[in-house]
Amino acid sequence: MAKTAPALERSLDTGHRLRIEAVAANTVRIQISKDGMFSDSGLNRYGFIRKADKDCGASSAGNGRGTATFRTDSLKIVVDDQPGSIRVLSPAGDELLHHLDSAFSDVGATVRLEADEGEDWVGFGDQARDRLFHRGHVADCHVRNVKSYIPVPFFMSTRNVGILVNTTHRIVFDMCRADPDRVEWRDGRGTVDYYVMVGNSFRDLLDAYTDLTGRPRLPPLWSFGLWYICRTQANDYEAVNDALNFRREEIPCDVLGLEPGWMEKNYDGSLNKAWSNERFPIPSYCQNGPHNFFNAIQRMGFHMELWLCCDYDLSHEEDRRAGIGADDLPGEDDGAFFQNDAEVDLHFSSPRYADQVTRVEEGWFKHLEKFVDQGVDFFKQDGAYQVLDHPDRYWGNGMSDREMHNIYPLFYARQMLQGFEEHTGRRGLTFTPCGWAGFQAWAGTWTGDTGGRLPTLGAMLNTAMVGHSWATNDMEVMEKEGIHFGYLLPWSQINSWNYFRMPWVQGDELCAMHRDYACLRARLIPYLYSWAHVAAETGFPLMAPLVLEFQDDPECRDLLHQFMLGRDLMVTIYNREAYLPEGLWKDFWTGDMIEGGQMVTLDWPANRGGGLLLRPGAIVPFGPVRQYRDEGPMDEIELYIIPDQAEKELVLYEDDGTSLSYRQGQFAVTRVRAVDAGGRVRIVVEPTQGTYDGQVKERTWAFRIALQSIPEHVTINGQPVTTEQTRFDEARGELIIPARPGPVEVEIQACFPG
Repeated sequence: MAKTAPALERSLDTGHRLRIEAVAANTVRIQISKDGMFSDSGLNRYGFIRKADKDCGASSAGNGRGTATFRTDSLKIVVDDQPGSIRVLSPAGDELLHHLDSAFSDVGATVRLEADEGEDWVGFGDQARDRLFHRGHVADCHVRNVKSYIPVPFFMSTRNVGILVNTTHRIVFDMCRADPDRVEWRDGRGTVDYYVMVGNSFRDLLDAYTDLTGRPRLPPLWSFGLWYICRTQANDYEAVNDALNFRREEIPCDVLGLEPGWMEKNYDGSLNKAWSNERFPIPSYCQNGPHNFFNAIQRMGFHMELWLCCDYDLSHEEDRRAGIGADDLPGEDDGAFFQNDAEVDLHFSSPRYADQVTRVEEGWFKHLEKFVDQGVDFFKQDGAYQVLDHPDRYWGNGMSDREMHNIYPLFYARQMLQGFEEHTGRRGLTFTPCGWAGFQAWAGTWTGDTGGRLPTLGAMLNTAMVGHSWATNDMEVMEKEGIHFGYLLPWSQINSWNYFRMPWVQGDELCAMHRDYACLRARLIPYLYSWAHVAAETGFPLMAPLVLEFQDDPECRDLLHQFMLGRDLMVTIYNREAYLPEGLWKDFWTGDMIEGGQMVTLDWPANRGGGLLLRPGAIVPFGPVRQYRDEGPMDEIELYIIPDQAEKELVLYEDDGTSLSYRQGQFAVTRVRAVDAGGRVRIVVEPTQGTYDGQVKERTWAFRIALQSIPEHVTINGQPVTTEQTRFDEARGELIIPARPGPVEVEIQACFPG
């Protein structure tokens, strides 16, 4: 008889011990131990994987020998003791996963799964850049410089099941390469420990995975503007002039950053780092301004970033925050070190550590607070030492480097974010190229030292497949294609590094392109921020491969040169050939309507570098051009709408953009709905709901609506509108309605005659 149980635990005929625990109705944890003992990984120990729900309706049956079952509302697991086989089934009885067997050796643990014919897998993060699907390949998950910055031991099957292997050790997945009928992984941790998630789509599985490992935290509003990183050789005068030139050139920009040259000692990983006296002299009598170079940059509306490298032992702080034990610090000597009047040598009475950088009693962020007090808003956490193995190092929490190496970037990202928020009370931002399972909850990333061309998109799409949203690269500023790509990412940055990548030194044509794209990006921030909020709430990435959005369309499977930015914009890069899913798409550059369900050849203007399309049903809010976020209010919104037969909704999300108060409900939403019901288009802008400090009190709404012909009849809020009050752009097929106060209801009749 079945009984409610938090877990199923039993011995297998192989001599191993099995434990199955429900974490949620759609997620279970499976552990197999060779010695009967079950342990947690560092991901559990430090809270990167959440604990099980107290009551998720799990039950088990058949606790004798032979077989046993374990159920939740979303799945059923059947265990056969004799071969050590584990089958995961849907509620309807369809087999989703078959764990064939497992083995243990001196170098780790091996698991073998049966692979269904035609089954394929996505995931694994940034360990491959030339593909999204991994059947026939090996995924080697270990944080390494350039080659694999963000490997993640999580993958999703086309059979609608996902697996996260619970490890921080190096792990190698053979996805039917050695054996076309088997998936196998070899985990250096030496135990079998993995989470299984079920759902009806990749979207469902990402929801379950990010519920387990964390949703992205909404970054500051200004982070969605352009970033510019000065040359590493820059001094205070050059930095101020770079900032000034952005304003003079009217190229909207929100962030100005400094590379390693800002430090007195190059690549200083100590707690004693300081501004370079030669390049960035700070008078002793006004350390925090108001007359320093960074104050001048801030007065022009920029937020500031500083480059960092770190080789600090972050595990001590993690143990403190997790409440794991007390630090074993040397205490004061009581004077009784020797007896019988022997000499007491007080000079050499304390331990001496091999690690000469870390202060066990002090968290890494503590020494950065002085720079934050001067106005630094975030730090660029370079790959530097965190991508390197430390084979002879044992860390302060007792981990060997084999266990610590891959979790270190998680410690680094979380401590930087939490440290900033605790010190300032403002929203934090982390920026790093590295990560492991759960990094999406704590980090924003760039693609490291891989440039800004097409291969970096493969890296970003593979991290999107594991729930990551805040991604960018180093823009290729001297190529039209690179400019197009770099400005149309979740985050956008120009990194001068050792070079001269300022927009105004690229020649008149390219400088004008930078200005145009930067202005477009500035106008898109209400759209980007609204979909960023969705990403933070659901785990669905702000930048998504087409196969994630259109999973049932087989033509979307292998597309590595196009992506969705938010729900409604498609970006194509470095290729004029693009695939459009079903429906009527609109070319943003030309205004042309293009029938989907086919490959098309795009033809963009000479001053553009790639394709930008709006999907059927798109509702895209454009704000006014602001040179930086605080230059003026978002009091004018233009809604660009592609009406569709299925009603679509946009939820325009707003908050103060910098504080933590949105987490306590201080934000506002405005719902916009649009539908084309057989030639009768109806658009509704509802009253705004919610409040926050600094909220726009009065806002106007303008409309640009894609239509096939001049409408016969238009009403706004029930009142007829004359042709003099609207304009129809025949070249682009768009009805333009000037701005008016909200709420607004627009009806358009007979725009598709016949």
